[in-house]
Amino acid sequence: MNDNNKLKFAGRLKRYMIWPILLSALLIGMNVVMYFIHLNAGLWFTVCVGVYVAVALSIYFKSRPKLLNEMITFAAEYGQVQKRLLQDLEIPYAVMDRQGKLLWVNLAFTELTGKDKQYHKSITSVFSGVTQEKFPKNEEETEFHITYEKRNFRALMKGMCIDELLDSSEILEAQEDGCFIQVMYLFDETELNEFMRKCEDEKMVAGLLYLDNYEEVMESIEPVRRSLLAALVERKLNQYFSRFDGVIRKLEKDKYLLVMRRKSLEDLKEKRFDILEEVKTVNIGNDMAMTISIGIGYNAGSYIKNSEYAQTAIDLALGRGGDQVVMKDGENIQYFGGKTQAVEKNTRVKARVKAHALKEFMLSKERIVVMGHKNPDADSFGSAIGIYRAARTLNKTAHIVLEDSNSSVRPLMEGFLNNPDYDEDMFINRYEARELVDENTLVIVVDVNRPSYTECEDILYMTKTIVVLDHHRQGSEVIRNAVLAYVEPYASSACEMVAEILQYFADGVRIRNIEADTLYAGIMIDTDNFQQKTGVRTFEAAAFLRRCGADVTRVRKLFRENFNDYRAKGETIKNAEIFMERFAISECPADYVESPTVVGSKAANELLNVIGVKASFVLTEYRGLIYISARAIDEVNVQLIMERMGGGGHLNMAGCQLEMGLYEAKRALKETLTEMLEEGVI
Repeated sequence: MNDNNKLKFAGRLKRYMIWPILLSALLIGMNVVMYFIHLNAGLWFTVCVGVYVAVALSIYFKSRPKLLNEMITFAAEYGQVQKRLLQDLEIPYAVMDRQGKLLWVNLAFTELTGKDKQYHKSITSVFSGVTQEKFPKNEEETEFHITYEKRNFRALMKGMCIDELLDSSEILEAQEDGCFIQVMYLFDETELNEFMRKCEDEKMVAGLLYLDNYEEVMESIEPVRRSLLAALVERKLNQYFSRFDGVIRKLEKDKYLLVMRRKSLEDLKEKRFDILEEVKTVNIGNDMAMTISIGIGYNAGSYIKNSEYAQTAIDLALGRGGDQVVMKDGENIQYFGGKTQAVEKNTRVKARVKAHALKEFMLSKERIVVMGHKNPDADSFGSAIGIYRAARTLNKTAHIVLEDSNSSVRPLMEGFLNNPDYDEDMFINRYEARELVDENTLVIVVDVNRPSYTECEDILYMTKTIVVLDHHRQGSEVIRNAVLAYVEPYASSACEMVAEILQYFADGVRIRNIEADTLYAGIMIDTDNFQQKTGVRTFEAAAFLRRCGADVTRVRKLFRENFNDYRAKGETIKNAEIFMERFAISECPADYVESPTVVGSKAANELLNVIGVKASFVLTEYRGLIYISARAIDEVNVQLIMERMGGGGHLNMAGCQLEMGLYEAKRALKETLTEMLEEGVI
């Protein structure tokens, strides 16, 4: 009771408790006035006021300690209620010091983790997903997601300043301002995530499926069996996709619409779309196997956009040679398959149509600018010369963008320099190209379809009329604003495609001997002397150029190697190592060679002649970059390998450029090969 006497009422409660005393003073004043009015009334009023004052004082002084005791008891019980409520809070809750050591936990936290109030280790030892970097700074909040015991939680951490609490405490004293504790709330989102995942799994995925070589396969069998083959292929497709709860419907004789759930798509990805191989097993006497291409679009936000993504994906799959699946998710593109060589088309109708379209575009523009890829080779240079001849046939002003010549194109280029038959500004650099190109200029890109690989990417955005002629498989980076794109992966070279175009371009096209030599050289170099990627149309194009005056002996003399190049190629082959018993990897010296990348590609071709080598990779350090030349015969798709490393190319001829050291590039190549073998991609 003595301790309670030290306590006093304050605030509104104090004013409430002294109100009877104030009323007593008022009554006494009234009593004095009463005596002046009537003596007897004043006496009686004095008695009443005395009784009232006595009772009020008695109640005030006697009830005050009891009231204080009851209020203290209530406050203590209220604190216990608050503590009990926090203790029984269904959300796991923990209090930690600034370093993350546990100070106090509630029952829900103990039930979840098995850690009670006696556990004072760091929170990082309880949840592996919690690190010091995720702790809040001062009075901030941080939010992140963690997984514990197969359940998903959203963790909310707050910093709380306790300076005021320490100031009023007689037990602890802060050495400096800014003392904090941390609290953590754990919100179980397992069921929410499960519902979200189910919702995501039920989203519609649109797809298009094309039979790549329908016409060619049908021509290879007897007419009476064609309907049976088509029925067997359709039955195979229906059975396969029905297993994944997908619906496939025929749009045309060789085109199908594919609809499925997102969950089905994930299952197909796990199977790596083995339907690509299953369709090839359908055989009723046909000489060649049927192959398919699939384009899939999803996560576009609407069904219409999904279908647009699917169309873009199937176009990309066909542009890469078919026999593969391309999936487009926004700007992200995934590839599956593509392990077989593109089928050469027997008909040249497409070449004739493209030739006439190219002629119309040329006639509509004032000048023509042709460019190939950086660090040009014979195919890039030769195809540019062929387009130059087509433009000059129409009496159009034409220029070829060529920034630097190298040993691979200099022998060909010398025949055009200082030649009175050709304009002095036939070859221009990138700065001159930027000055020339405007809305009245036709830009023609040859032997490349990636903007960043062209001689001068800037001019692609300075005109709306762009034509692309290329034989490389397309990747996710393409020239998107082209009015005419003629990309045929089955072609051996860009020179082969240009030679075909020249045959249908216009009557009276006269190709000079030096131009025929250049086009022939491009075909010869890209096919490694007609040993790789040669088809019927390749030899037909070569025969056409021979009729135009191309001389095989003259071309061979142009490409004789100097002694340093020959020595570098031999040194590259000598230093090659066999990785994983199937890949040849080597480095090409660059210190005494003018064009080391060209020598590296030749050495890569030579390494394929070693028994047991399925693919060869030659790394060359040139102008601050590491160039990788990748070659294969038929068992390994080097295009997929180079695409994984940021490059591209063909199934058996590809490359990439890396901004790193030679040692790091070789290590990255080996890691990529190991990873892709483990995944079963190659």
